[in-house]
Amino acid sequence: MGYAHDYAAAIMQRGRVPMPPADYVPNWSDGPRKAKYYPGVDSLPLPAAGYPAEASLDRGFGGFGDFGASGGDNGPTAEGAFDLTSLSGMLLDSYGLTGRRLGVQANTDLSALPFYPLANWSRGSASGGGLYPVSVYWVSGPRGPVTPGVHYYSTRHHTMQRLLTGDVSGQVRASLGGYAAGPPTDQYLVLGIKYWQNSFKYNSFSFHAVSMDLGAAVQTWRMWAGARGLAVEPAMWFDEARLQKLLGVRGDEEGVFAVIPLKWAGGRGSPAAAPAGPVPANVSVRRRDVERSREVFTFDALLKMQAATSAHATERPAPGALAPAAAPPADPELPLAPLPAARPMPADVRTVLRRRRSSFGRFDASRPVTGGQLAACLAASVAGSRLGGDTGTGTEDGGVRLTNLYAFVNHVEGLEPGAYAYDPDAHELRLVKAGRPGEFLQRNYFLSNYNLEQAGAVLVPTIRTSAVLDAVGDRGYRLVNATIGAVAQSAYTACSALELGCGVALGFDNVSYIEELGLDATGEAPLLIMMIGNERPAPADFRYEIA
Repeated sequence: MGYAHDYAAAIMQRGRVPMPPADYVPNWSDGPRKAKYYPGVDSLPLPAAGYPAEASLDRGFGGFGDFGASGGDNGPTAEGAFDLTSLSGMLLDSYGLTGRRLGVQANTDLSALPFYPLANWSRGSASGGGLYPVSVYWVSGPRGPVTPGVHYYSTRHHTMQRLLTGDVSGQVRASLGGYAAGPPTDQYLVLGIKYWQNSFKYNSFSFHAVSMDLGAAVQTWRMWAGARGLAVEPAMWFDEARLQKLLGVRGDEEGVFAVIPLKWAGGRGSPAAAPAGPVPANVSVRRRDVERSREVFTFDALLKMQAATSAHATERPAPGALAPAAAPPADPELPLAPLPAARPMPADVRTVLRRRRSSFGRFDASRPVTGGQLAACLAASVAGSRLGGDTGTGTEDGGVRLTNLYAFVNHVEGLEPGAYAYDPDAHELRLVKAGRPGEFLQRNYFLSNYNLEQAGAVLVPTIRTSAVLDAVGDRGYRLVNATIGAVAQSAYTACSALELGCGVALGFDNVSYIEELGLDATGEAPLLIMMIGNERPAPADFRYEIA
């Protein structure tokens, strides 16, 4: 049993037993930037990218909008190929800055937002604490549209910053070993996590949060690309140390969490077959990120989790390895509560992502959520749990669904208040516990930025963390949290399309939820809560779009 089991247990108990260092207080004035800074590098401006109206969110989720009618399908047909314009659009709509927001809400940072250095910039992807620690690198080979090399995506400028010139795509390809799910290509997105960008606030809890951020970013790309007939298939098992060396980063400072091969259109030579050039040795990025913080701390639990989850990074699980960790089926003995068909979401993905935001206390119980809206949010959340790639969770043969979904219903038309389990195969709810859950929800929430009783419903994704770790080892912790992060991003995006408010939070007593939902017997762990509902009309708000 590896260290990830101990860390997972500490996460579950942290509402009752604080994780060390319990006396840590962030030095906000000495915090890091929300992106890496490479002074003196050349920048490549990325082209403007349109977005076709037919690229709807329903298509991005694989047609699940027909749940309760035709049952949906297994996903969009991904026959298309990326080019520089589509890559630009996907990055901008996910991690790029798209506007400044200054709505009056209940979060604790409200008083600071009018000051430009602390401004709140909206992005399509969600991120714990709004910290956005995912570093996006583009490794481009000779068949791409630019001079081969390694680029860093600068979110603030929407540019690619050249860190290294020369074809090192063979290094990435070699690091993937026998990965077969991705297309033959010499174009790769490599996703790193700069830990200090998050741990300065969350200390030992940081690894738990940032691995969810990874899933939220990847799921945004999967929805965006799927709606356009493109594919994003992440690899999470590869030679991490080799890629850290290539990128010039230290393992204790930045983990490499995913590699995404991109099927590329046109360019010099055919994208139909991977190039077979030599793999250069001892080549790495020499540029270094310049840290803003004068004092940088390390945290023992974070260092141990990086070491544990990277130790056997090349040992990709065999097909079907996750079968013992599959989500347990709904209890057929529980009372049935039928759901209507999910409300369709025909809006284009770009528009929906631009509207996405956290509700932060703006819920209004006087306007209940409709049954169709709840059904769509539930279906979207489950669809988002299928990460694909080498994760073993895709919809292809042998793919395993790891998550279950529960709903604490406060104010939903046609449903009595209570706690329900969602059965995605039958698209129906099963009553776990009757009665109004508002008092339980608020009592077990740590912060003051939400009144959970005012939300129409509180959705709770669960996953059998220990079973996943037993099945695939400590690196499975990254998969666990990436899956939950993808579920959260799916719920956020669906709510935006359905014109509902949404908020996601990790600050709750996990053990109380296990007891309330009776999850001890199944080993399911509730890792976050997702609040959905209508918001108060005519709020005081300010939005300034910049993209």
